[in-house]
Amino acid sequence: MNILITSAGRRVSLVRAFQKELKKVYPEGKVITSDASPVLAAACHVSDAYFEVPRLRKKNYLEFLIQKCREWSIKLIIPTIDTELKLLAKNKEQFEEHGIQVLISSPDFVEKCRDKRVIHQFFTSKGISVAREYPKDQFTLPIFIKPSDGSRSVDTFIIKKKEELRDFHYSNDKLMFLEYLDLAEHDEYTCDMYYGKDHTLKCVVPRKRLEVRDGEVNKGLTVHNALVPYLKEHLSYIEGAVGCLTAQFFMEKNGASIYGIEINPRFGGGFPLSYLAGANYPAWIIQEYLEGKELAANFDCWEKDLLMIRYDDEILVHGYSG
Repeated sequence: MNILITSAGRRVSLVRAFQKELKKVYPEGKVITSDASPVLAAACHVSDAYFEVPRLRKKNYLEFLIQKCREWSIKLIIPTIDTELKLLAKNKEQFEEHGIQVLISSPDFVEKCRDKRVIHQFFTSKGISVAREYPKDQFTLPIFIKPSDGSRSVDTFIIKKKEELRDFHYSNDKLMFLEYLDLAEHDEYTCDMYYGKDHTLKCVVPRKRLEVRDGEVNKGLTVHNALVPYLKEHLSYIEGAVGCLTAQFFMEKNGASIYGIEINPRFGGGFPLSYLAGANYPAWIIQEYLEGKELAANFDCWEKDLLMIRYDDEILVHGYSG
């Protein structure tokens, strides 16, 4: 009963969490990792084994990955980056033919999440407010600009003066001109939401983003606030959603209004905080996908007000020749 975490990169804590939980149930089970440059990926060096994969754009990627899963007796794949989600979701059945499960939401829901405009429509359909998108010839400053298909805060801009706008902002149709939600008036939360195989919400842990580096939380705090009952009410069921969803929300500091920002249908970089607070998504995934067990209806016994402060550590690889 081996598990594969793809595009492992820096996800050392996620690998260790799955190792810990897998060995409780299957002592001989291994957590394998893959990456396009595994020797340079820290998580690959803490996993039980790793292998190199072709770039996603290569035609033989799927065939290669299936073959490696068969060689390593891998029964479950955990994808971790946005660019691989759509490909794996559309080809999930190919893996299932070989007895390999992929923890991935439906292609339709993954597609929704990849387009920020579409996910705004999704939030609205669920009764959740979103930041207004302005026409590019009619807006009120300040505005926040971001690409409809972006990630890791790339190509995002806060525009306070019209002189700061460039032709690039106007001509790029993917760039959204959005109502600016001022952090002086709002708190930013990333919520780790677990959906069972039945597509119902089992757990939600709001993490207040205190400091972000390269689009990933560097300091975070678990908070049991109005977001918990709000999301249980509005997002109790999402067609096609399974596993961990990482959803971003802004909430006014007085709690009056909540705005949906985006959803990533995968583990986020800050998930280790939720795991250490007691929201044991790796164990639940093992129960559902490897043991075939049903989960309890709801879990709310995670530690509140738990602060996570991250720091850099070192992985040493001896004899590296480049």
